[in-house]
Amino acid sequence: MNFWESFWDIFWWFFIFYALFAFLYALYMVIADLFRDHELSGWWKAVWIIFLAFVPFLTLLVYMVARGKGMAQRSMERARRDQAEADSYIRRVAAASPTEEIAKAKALMDSGTISPDEFERIKTRVTS
Repeated sequence: MNFWESFWDIFWWFFIFYALFAFLYALYMVIADLFRDHELSGWWKAVWIIFLAFVPFLTLLVYMVARGKGMAQRSMERARRDQAEADSYIRRVAAASPTEEIAKAKALMDSGTISPDEFERIKTRVTS
């Protein structure tokens, strides 16, 4: 019987692949959280890493039960900080300075595209 002829063999193969992927992802998340946590001392980090090396599945379960709440909080804090940095960068890059906007409005007024009243409204909006 060929390996790919049986539906349950294929199902089992995909299940094993998924379980291995989930295990490796959890391992990565725990190791990343260990090095992200500034409250945990270096010795405790070393102990967790040693246990992860020798008893990985059990250590992953214990870590997620014992430190899962803090792990989620550190992850949310990191996501908030990254979002704030991205928003700050976008605002800095996308928004023109008031001087640039007034100069553009002046050029539009000089070319006759906008009226002096519109130029004054733009100027008051930019400076306020």
